[in-house]
Amino acid sequence: MWSSDRRTFLRLAALTALAGCGFTPAYAPSGGAARFLNGVQTDTPTTREEFALTRRLSERLGPVGTPRYRLSYQVRTRAIGQAITPDNATTRYSLTGNVDYTLRAIDSDAVLLTGRVASFTSWSASGTVVATDTAEEDAHRRLMTILADQIVTKLTAQAASLPQ
Repeated sequence: MWSSDRRTFLRLAALTALAGCGFTPAYAPSGGAARFLNGVQTDTPTTREEFALTRRLSERLGPVGTPRYRLSYQVRTRAIGQAITPDNATTRYSLTGNVDYTLRAIDSDAVLLTGRVASFTSWSASGTVVATDTAEEDAHRRLMTILADQIVTKLTAQAASLPQ
């Protein structure tokens, strides 16, 4: 019984400490990241990877209403053979990628934030040609989802530093 009372006490103490330090949830109406919702216009995608990246950004930030910011990006990926059989056939690939991004004010084109995100994924090439091609396409999509999520996380973390 005493230990459950202690847990309740610790929870209340943590909430009090957060309230006392001015903690505000990022997506609360007064939170810094709320201004990104429906307000970030991305550059027009030209490749399949860029389409996957911008689709995920739109899912996370919402469809653009009245844009306040413009997000430009540069996507780079590289596939590397990882598992090679004795007869020199590659059966597994690793896909690395990074995105350099710049957030600008839509009205003045002033650079507000810049950054780079990077990650990797992989796929198996041991099946049929169709299965291998499908697995490779899926790896590219998964990598763009990971990178878009990292961009949103970094933007959210830096939102409080942006001018009102």
